[in-house]
Amino acid sequence: MDRIAVKTNILKDNQQAAAENRCLFEPEGTVVINLMSAPGAGKTTLLEATLRNMRDRERVAVIEGDLQTDLDAERIRALGVRSHQITTGNVCHLDARMIARAVAVFPIQGLDLLIIENVGNLICPASYGLGEDFRVVIASATEGAEKPKKYPVMFNKADVVLLNKADLAGLSGVDLAELERNVREVNPKAVIIALSCRTGEGLNLWIDWLQEAIASRKMASVGA
Repeated sequence: MDRIAVKTNILKDNQQAAAENRCLFEPEGTVVINLMSAPGAGKTTLLEATLRNMRDRERVAVIEGDLQTDLDAERIRALGVRSHQITTGNVCHLDARMIARAVAVFPIQGLDLLIIENVGNLICPASYGLGEDFRVVIASATEGAEKPKKYPVMFNKADVVLLNKADLAGLSGVDLAELERNVREVNPKAVIIALSCRTGEGLNLWIDWLQEAIASRKMASVGA
């Protein structure tokens, strides 16, 4: 019982910190994305493809989360996009306080879009909100169609599920339609987009979704 109480307190504290982060993000009119997946599903590659498309049209920045190194942040900076690296050591997820500390030294003023690339993990990040507007989960088609059923909490809380590496599904013996059905089973409301960063298939749908989210936030800010 003591262990459960400690975990409950930690999550409650994180929820409070996430709410405080939202109070920072909302006045700026910034859309904040929490991007999550298993290791190797293609988060950073998707980010690169996304930023190449959007960097000249929207004001965007990235916060990277990894156990060690700033390699992913360097990949983003190489595209001419501002990026801040959080190294978590042995912690398998980002939390709201980490984001608050990052934002204190990584200004978000004037941003249209802030993408937070979480640590590669389909378990822990699902429980820790960051103050984001949307949770986006990448399911690599090469990982198998059963992932949504094995990790239902992560997929159930997603606003968008991206079925990445869709061009490799057949070569991997994976039925893309089955993968989509399994996502629907645990989360009937999620937006599902099949895409491939290698071929460009479906990327326009993902970019369109992001731009609609940005446009809606700008309209809401004007109305306020």
